[in-house]
Amino acid sequence: MKGIKIGTVRVLGLGLFLGVLLPVHAQTTTTGAFDTTGFPQWVKDLRRGEIVAFGSFPLTMLFTLTAVDLYRCANHDWDTRYAPWPAKSAGAVDMTKDEQMNTLAIAAASSMLIAVIDFFIVRYKRTKQARELEQLPKGVPIIIRKPVVPENQGTSTEAEAP
Repeated sequence: MKGIKIGTVRVLGLGLFLGVLLPVHAQTTTTGAFDTTGFPQWVKDLRRGEIVAFGSFPLTMLFTLTAVDLYRCANHDWDTRYAPWPAKSAGAVDMTKDEQMNTLAIAAASSMLIAVIDFFIVRYKRTKQARELEQLPKGVPIIIRKPVVPENQGTSTEAEAP
């Protein structure tokens, strides 16, 4: 692999993953909705957090890459070789391995932070709803009355003439 760059290998690996492995996974579908009624609430919350964290990762990675590129450009006196993605020139200076790892770690931590914030928002809404249900009058029976329909009204199939 002397003549092949690492970026090319990564692109080929991603293409292989997207082209071969994902369609195979997509074809194995279930025949109904998954029932989550038997699971405890903390498992459902953990699953929601996982979905939020992995779902927000592409956006946090994009914003983190842009922020790190802007930081690098500002540290090098706004040299155009360090410009962020849309303004990068042909002779742009690539990030070092440490900068790439730091960018990945910051994006992952940001995704986890978004998932934790989402957890606390959902928890607050759930406790607020439970408090509202508890505020119903206690000790006083709640009487629900249904309107009484006379027997001869609504059961006749013939139209009554006056």
